[in-house]
Amino acid sequence: MKKRTFKIASFLFSILLLSACQSQSNGQKTTAKQNKKVTHIYLIGDSTMADYTGDYDPGKEYMKVRYPITGWGQVFQPFFVKDSLASLKPEITTDSVAVIDRAHGGRSTRTFFQEGRWRSVYDLLQPNDYVIMQFGHNDGSEKHPERYINIQGYKEFLRLFVSQTRQKGSNPVIVTPVARNYPWKDGKLENVHGEYAQAPIDIAKEMNVPYIDLNKLSMAYFTQKGQDFTTNHYFMNLPENVYEAYPKGQKDNTHFQPEGAKAVAAMVYKEFKNVIKTQKK
Repeated sequence: MKKRTFKIASFLFSILLLSACQSQSNGQKTTAKQNKKVTHIYLIGDSTMADYTGDYDPGKEYMKVRYPITGWGQVFQPFFVKDSLASLKPEITTDSVAVIDRAHGGRSTRTFFQEGRWRSVYDLLQPNDYVIMQFGHNDGSEKHPERYINIQGYKEFLRLFVSQTRQKGSNPVIVTPVARNYPWKDGKLENVHGEYAQAPIDIAKEMNVPYIDLNKLSMAYFTQKGQDFTTNHYFMNLPENVYEAYPKGQKDNTHFQPEGAKAVAAMVYKEFKNVIKTQKK
């Protein structure tokens, strides 16, 4: 009887010891997971930056109603693969980067704020996150009074986004509006954004904010590629009866096909790596 009791006690002790080891192991795994941190990069802006997949059009399939339109923010995440994170140190030292694209078509700085879109980003910001802001296409569109805002108002909303980003301990990065595919003159793409391309740079310098002059970079890049290639491969100039969403074709020199979006995203990523090193902490 004593031998049997001893065997049972020994068995129970073994079970308890094994359970304790497993709990410790699970605890270590949980701690390891908790120690893994993510840097969030929020994108705020207009249609040229938007992600048209997911719930952009609730209840509708992107491939049927939108494709091939692609915002550059839609293809920005792949640049932050694990192997590329080392090049972002010491500014970004977390285990991963998550790009959260909140840009939306037809939005200016004013309407992005008034519709509560900025608030939804602001509430989620954590220390050391980034906010990349690119507006201007709609801010300067006087023919659309529902979105237009004058240059002074445009600057004020940029100041607001920068100030409130910093309030949360996050890092603002200002981007000038990406070029449209016009006007071309003597084989060179020229600036169509006027003051709305310079204003973001003025605010960046005024507030010591890193900035990316995407307007200048994209004009130079598209010029190098040539008008015909840029028109047919990068922008939404589509033939008839090829894409389900555009059976009659499309003539659009503002929005991008996938190839154009990837080219612009690559420009932004390359400059982002450089400018974050000037971030004022």
